[in-house]
Amino acid sequence: MATSDRIRNATAKLGGDDSSPPVSLVLLAGSVAAAVAFPVVWLVLRSLEIGFQQAIDLLFQPSTLEVVTNSVLLVGGVTVGSVLVGVPLAVLTVQTDLPFRRFWTVAVSLPLVVPSYIGAFAFVSAFGPHGVLSDLLAPLGVESIPTIYGFEGATLVLTLFTYPYVFLTTRAALLSFDGTLMEAARTLNHGRWSAFRRVTLPQIAPGIAAGSLLVALYALSDFGTPAIMHFEVFTQQIYVTMWEPNYAALLSLQLLAFAAVILALENRLSESEDGAHVSRGSGSVRISLGAWKVPALLFCALVVVLCLVVPVGILFMWLTRSGPAYTGGGFDFQLVYGLNSVWVAVLAALAATLGALPVAYFSGRSDSRLATLFERVSYVGYATPGVVLGLALVYFASSNAPALYQTIPLLVFAYVVRFLPQAVGAVQSSVLQVDPKLTEAARTLGESPSAAFRRVTLPLVRPGVVAGAALVFLTTMKELPATLLVRPTGFETLVTYIWRVQDAGYFGQAAVPALVLVGVSALSMLVLLKQDGSLVRQEGGKDA
Repeated sequence: MATSDRIRNATAKLGGDDSSPPVSLVLLAGSVAAAVAFPVVWLVLRSLEIGFQQAIDLLFQPSTLEVVTNSVLLVGGVTVGSVLVGVPLAVLTVQTDLPFRRFWTVAVSLPLVVPSYIGAFAFVSAFGPHGVLSDLLAPLGVESIPTIYGFEGATLVLTLFTYPYVFLTTRAALLSFDGTLMEAARTLNHGRWSAFRRVTLPQIAPGIAAGSLLVALYALSDFGTPAIMHFEVFTQQIYVTMWEPNYAALLSLQLLAFAAVILALENRLSESEDGAHVSRGSGSVRISLGAWKVPALLFCALVVVLCLVVPVGILFMWLTRSGPAYTGGGFDFQLVYGLNSVWVAVLAALAATLGALPVAYFSGRSDSRLATLFERVSYVGYATPGVVLGLALVYFASSNAPALYQTIPLLVFAYVVRFLPQAVGAVQSSVLQVDPKLTEAARTLGESPSAAFRRVTLPLVRPGVVAGAALVFLTTMKELPATLLVRPTGFETLVTYIWRVQDAGYFGQAAVPALVLVGVSALSMLVLLKQDGSLVRQEGGKDA
């Protein structure tokens, strides 16, 4: 108590601002940024060793052009599909008199808790050539149904499990939109559609674009769904050809280039939004659906059935069914697989949190270009698909550091690079809420920079630290491609076990671990909602 009182008194006397960060903090933040950037930098340098003519031959061979075309088509199809699903849902739950709007708001957001690769093989089990639907139609004389595999299936599954990104960003834009502007347009003899197109759509376009870019990046970097749907895209082809180093490295660079373009667009959009005028929702004007109320309810129900009822229902069906297609094959689930997942996730959460502290504190306390650079470099993992990161680490360790090859430390490092941005973002948000004068006051009382941070700042940013660690832990539990590539031989986790049994066709064996991962994803979503404010609270504030 005496120390706290002394700090408060010293704070009151402070008039200046020491903006010069300790050298040790700068060095720590720089080291973390360098470590995170290392795998991608090494992969680029490794690719430069390939001869120019060989690179041209590999990049323009028919299989490469097919992969590029397929990837672009998939990203475009999933993005358009997500907009067509997410935007109407956002409008229905915000601007109309849709019955049970709060329920539908939560329900159509929940597909985010189902990892897309689990959704993919649930759909294969339901709608595949020998799936549940095929078995139900067989007695009626229907011998075959349209295939779920290929471009159509991959696009459908990814759309169903990524549209919430568009829904959430569009909904946020609509919640801040002044509904009286729409009414003003109606008084000028504009119909509902014309008023929406001329007034509402331009206002919410940045939100739609932001969600669309998130969907595009997800579709570009997803590995599990295209692989399960037998559709050759960058991630699937990189995994298949990983033992052809030159070809896989060039494909990885192409994939990174596409991801960089999407991130550049996202950054440009964020900058334009920062300077844009945002109208606050004053006066919620509900649009009466009239005769469209039943079709609107059916649309919402169809989305929820496809995204939640089908995959979760299939998982529970696997629990109860028996037979050669569901059990056996020497793939018995063992508790150690779950313990392995928890163990590496805990290590990753601890390591990521320790790495995030100097980066988040430096960027939160300094406006220098160096602080901004370190923060942005720490987000390299966000832009690097797991299969590319895993490939880079496998190549580096196998050729330059064999002692690290297929070890737990290398696997944990992959997780840290991949998910460090989650910890940095959570910690930084807490750092920005702490008054810098508190730390300065501790310094005037003779505390060293590290002691001032430990005794004053750290207790105040603890909620952000815990939230960041929780997010890293939960996301690590369900990471598939990096785990498949970097894990030690024989080291099984929940995701690798699920991948192994679905590949062998023993779906029933995947039921328990798949349901566990759905639960883990639900927990990670709760952590995010706790940080950013829940949908229900937003809806309640809007209604009030």
